[in-house]
Amino acid sequence: MRRTLLALSLLVACSLSPAFAQSAGTQPPLPDWDHLTPAQRDLLIAPTRERWNREPERRQQFMDFATRWQSLPPDQRNNARRGMQRWEAMTPQQQDQARALFHATRNMSRDARRDFMENWRNMTPQQRTDWVKAHPAPPGGPAPPLRGGPPHDRGR
Repeated sequence: MRRTLLALSLLVACSLSPAFAQSAGTQPPLPDWDHLTPAQRDLLIAPTRERWNREPERRQQFMDFATRWQSLPPDQRNNARRGMQRWEAMTPQQQDQARALFHATRNMSRDARRDFMENWRNMTPQQRTDWVKAHPAPPGGPAPPLRGGPPHDRGR
């Protein structure tokens, strides 16, 4: 369990902000985990600890995510990181659109999804906005799954 929390903590710490990433480039390289000071480890774990304590109803979800993350091969972890970065860069409207598209296409066959997305790409921005308003994703519904893992419910 401790190992899983550490992995989750590192994931959170690595995706904090662009400012964090920029400042890290000007600092000397940090040591591997085993050579971090207890204060550095606590700093990295603190956000996860706070969220764990603040959201007890989601603890199983956090644990499931961390377990799945550990089982992903490196290339799939990289794909997931890129997806998280794309998600964080989206506006709230783009996130709503992505949720609606995922909800609408998640149970479609590959061919049906391909046809749907071809039609989507041919829509005007206004038609897409109207479609999302007419077909919103359920609130707190599942987020897109990590490749190689089952869907998970992250909520909003």
